[in-house]
Amino acid sequence: MTDFDDPAFFGDRWAGRYDDLSQGPDPAAAVDFLAGMVPPGARILELAIGGGRVAIPLASRGFAVEGIEASQAVVDKLRTVPGGQDLPVLTADMADVSSTGPFPLVYVVWNSLFNLTSQQRQVDTFRNVARVLEPGGAFVLECYVPDPTAYDRQFSTDDVREDSVGFTLTVHDRIAQRIQMQHVTVDGKGVRLLPTAHRYCWPAELDLMAQLAGLHLRERWADWDRTPFRATSGSHISVYARP
Repeated sequence: MTDFDDPAFFGDRWAGRYDDLSQGPDPAAAVDFLAGMVPPGARILELAIGGGRVAIPLASRGFAVEGIEASQAVVDKLRTVPGGQDLPVLTADMADVSSTGPFPLVYVVWNSLFNLTSQQRQVDTFRNVARVLEPGGAFVLECYVPDPTAYDRQFSTDDVREDSVGFTLTVHDRIAQRIQMQHVTVDGKGVRLLPTAHRYCWPAELDLMAQLAGLHLRERWADWDRTPFRATSGSHISVYARP
């Protein structure tokens, strides 16, 4: 096991980059989508809750949102955000899903399932989610559709300015479907490293993981606005249901 395989690896290293981890892509469409899946006030579980970008708006609508987050540094950031202080959050590997169910809805957004760097841990996540889902409950995933050719560039320039430079080094293992990246910034303060690791999955592989866990694909969209999913789609929202 390497540092990259530690479930807290990503959050521990990236938490300090942002003052407020709840910022990011507008969550309105995701919140509407998820809120429409369960009755008002329902108990919901978010895996890799992060800075609460989706959880806080859902909680403000009256849902009982709970979270799992591998990185204590990220949880500490969440506690500084208005609305994040009182969310029940367990600091744990989301593949273990140590919460007590049942939940009508469990979700994981922003490709966070891929932060688990082995197929086995991804399978474990599906199985443990199935364990805490109530009958008829749903597991919702937001993931990108892999483009292996994009990961084969071992060096890419991110930013060049008069007083700094940023670049990314990438190692891509096509067999393991694993990407290890080092984002490097060089400026007057020195050299800063921000490493990441992903294990990407094709939609068909995710469907098989769901079947192994006793779940089935109920619907799949290209985005939270329910744009039809096509072969050219770069992302997907997949909804898996427990019988």
